[in-house]
Parts: sequence; C-alpha cells; structure tokens
Amino acid sequence: MSADPRPAPVGAADAAAGGAGEVVIGVGVDLCDVGRMRATLARTPGFAARVFTPGEREYCDRRRDPSERYAARFATKEAVLKAMGLGLGACGFHDIEVRRASTGEPSVALHGRAVALAADRGVAAWHLTLSHTHTLAIAQVVAVGAPARR
Repeated sequence: MSADPRPAPVGAADAAAGGAGEVVIGVGVDLCDVGRMRATLARTPGFAARVFTPGEREYCDRRRDPSERYAARFATKEAVLKAMGLGLGACGFHDIEVRRASTGEPSVALHGRAVALAADRGVAAWHLTLSHTHTLAIAQVVAVGAPARR
C-alpha cells in the first residue's frame, strides 16, 4: 500500500487554537435583538442590576444608549451556557461576566456556580467575539480545555 497523498486532517482543537493543542469543549452562539433589550431596560428598571454585574453596567452605561452593549453581554451569557451544553437557569446571570481589556478585547469571567459548571466540563479557557449594530447583537464563544496528553 502506498501512503495517502492527502494532508492529515486538522483537529478542531488545532484549528481553534492555531495548533496550540487546546481541546474544544463546546461552541455557543447567541443573537439578541437590541430593540427588545432597549424596551426591557425601559420597562423594567431593575433588569440591568438583576442581570448584569456592576462592571458590565458601568461599561454599558457610558453611552447615551447602552442597549447595544447590554444586548451583546446578554448574548454572551447565553452563548457561554450553550457552549457548556446548558440553558438559562443553570447559574445566575451575575455568574457569567463580560470584561473588556484596555485593548478592547472582550473576555469571559466566571463566578459562583458557573465556575463549578465549567470545571465539571473541563473548561480551562474561553474565546469570545462580540459584534453589534443598532438592531442586533451577536456573541460567539468557544470553551476550550487543556491540551490533551499524548
């Protein structure tokens, strides 16, 4: 038999981590309608404090209309849960936080019950990307584990 001339397939972990050997645990994506978030914030004054951490609220409230940023953060919370194979209610909203580096790069920080849920699933790190317009916000999350031992 001759050797297969096709290139070896790239594993999902290698593709996601640029070959660093991270193991993809799960992927989550969520959309949030900005108009619906705007209406919810106006109709239910306690919603922001109930769902978003003080740091998230401080960041979002810097804008005249913070709805786009709130929508992106809400989408992130749902996408994180989806990446772990869970739904809303698995942990508190404050247990999943979106942080922003001085460079603008968003990241996921877990607290409380979310830490235990991620650990149970072998999640060691998160990759997050956000985007929003005046009508729609999207978050995509990749949950990765430690490199597989060989």
